[in-house]
Amino acid sequence: MRIISGKHKGKKINSVDGNTARPTSDFVREMVFSTLHSLIESFEDKMILDLYSGSGAVGFEAISRGVSDVTFVDASKKSISIIISNIESLNCSDISHVSLKKVDSFLTTYKGHQFDLIFSDPPYCKNLINNTLRLIQENKLLKDEGILILEHSKEEKIASEFRKYVFKEKMTSHIIISFVNFKDFYADL
Repeated sequence: MRIISGKHKGKKINSVDGNTARPTSDFVREMVFSTLHSLIESFEDKMILDLYSGSGAVGFEAISRGVSDVTFVDASKKSISIIISNIESLNCSDISHVSLKKVDSFLTTYKGHQFDLIFSDPPYCKNLINNTLRLIQENKLLKDEGILILEHSKEEKIASEFRKYVFKEKMTSHIIISFVNFKDFYADL
């Protein structure tokens, strides 16, 4: 797997061997970042949260495009080990933070800053997407103008309580990329 754009374009990223992780393909990463380029002016000074990180491909793509801070979260020791090796390879430890934790536990206990972008790619068909959305919303982890990018299987449906915050979707034959903003929810509090 390689980084597709930015200052690290073409650099190899190690991926997790076996069936424990499903890396976000180059095609899907390009779709996500092309859409984001149409929505935000620049990636500079953006703080990113990469949930269910796997090898960290999405977070490293964001680093290559100029973000100032990425937090990688994954419950797998194997994934975290790969992320750390990728951080070392790309020499980006100064802007990378790694959390070996279950995502729901991280979202419930995190007390740091809010994020500009949150990428969430939970294992498909495990009923994780709506709980992840709920925890991000309840704990106000996304800035008012922030964007949550959720990759999920077409078989998984976003609950109606969150559906109204989805402002854009992209699809492939098997997956949906949903772009979410909670600004209206926070305004109503």
